[in-house]
Amino acid sequence: MTVLTDEYGARQDHERDRESGRPPLFAAVMALCWREVIRFLRQRHRVIGALGQPVLFWLLFGVGLDRSFRLESQGSEGAFLEYYFPGTLILVALFTAIFATISIIEDRKEGFLQSVLVAPIPRWVMVLGKVSGATLIAVLQGVVFLCLAFCFRWELSLPRFLAITLLLTVASIAMTSLGFVIAWRMDSTQGFHAIMNLALMPMWLLSGAFFPVPAITPDTNWRQAAMHWAMRLDPLTYAVAGVRRMLSASALPDPFFEPGVVACWTATLLFAVGMFGLACWTASRGAGGESA
Repeated sequence: MTVLTDEYGARQDHERDRESGRPPLFAAVMALCWREVIRFLRQRHRVIGALGQPVLFWLLFGVGLDRSFRLESQGSEGAFLEYYFPGTLILVALFTAIFATISIIEDRKEGFLQSVLVAPIPRWVMVLGKVSGATLIAVLQGVVFLCLAFCFRWELSLPRFLAITLLLTVASIAMTSLGFVIAWRMDSTQGFHAIMNLALMPMWLLSGAFFPVPAITPDTNWRQAAMHWAMRLDPLTYAVAGVRRMLSASALPDPFFEPGVVACWTATLLFAVGMFGLACWTASRGAGGESA
C-alpha cells in the first residue's frame, strides 16, 4: 500500500510539473527529497533517536567530565560541556545520516527503489534527491540543537549562526553520501548498523569532538604522533574544528592542534564533493546484483 501511494503521488507530481513547466529532473529531485522528509516526520522514533541520543550524550558526558576536564586558554578555563558542544552538533548530523540512509535498504525491500531505478532519470538525480532529503533533516535538527549555544557565553551573532549552519549542511552532505555508499550494497539493516558503527563512530571519536588533537612536539612519543596524524587525516576533524572556531574566537592552547577556518572549509567541501561523487558512481554500478 505504501509503495502504491508513493508511486501515485509521484505520478501526480509529475503531471503537475508538466503543466507548470518545471524541469522534470528538478521535479524528481524535489519529489524524492520531500518523500524523505515526510517519512521522517511520520516516524517519531527517528526524531527521538537522531536528536535525543546526542543531546543525552552531551548532557551526561558534559556534566560527568566537567570537573576532570580543564582547558587553560588565555587565562580562562573551558568547561567540557562547552568544548563538547561542536562535536555533539556533528554527532546529530551523523546519527541522522545513519537513520536516513537505512531507507535505501527499506525501499529495496518494498520495491520502491526498483521503480525509481527504471524511471527515465539519471542515477545522480536519485542520489541527489535522497541525499538532499537526509541533509535537510540533519540541518533542521542541528539548528534546533545549535540554539542551545545562546545559553553559553559565546557571542553567537546572526552571520556566525548562518555560517555554522552552512558548514553543518556541507558536513551533512558528506556523511549522508557516505552512508548512501555503504547502504547501496547492503541487504540487511543489522549489517548496515554494524558497518556504520565501525566506520562512522571511530571517525567521530577521532574528530576532536571528545578530546583535542595532540600537537607534535620534540617530546612527543610515537603513540601520540600516530594519534595526531589519525585525527588530522580524519575529515570530520575539520568540520568539528570549523564549528568550534566560529563559536569561539579563541583557539586551543599550544599543546594541541587545531586547523584554521580556511582549512576547515576546504577540507569539509572536498569531503562532501568526494563522497557525493562516490555515491553517484556507486549508484551507476547497480544495486544488489542489478546491473547498471
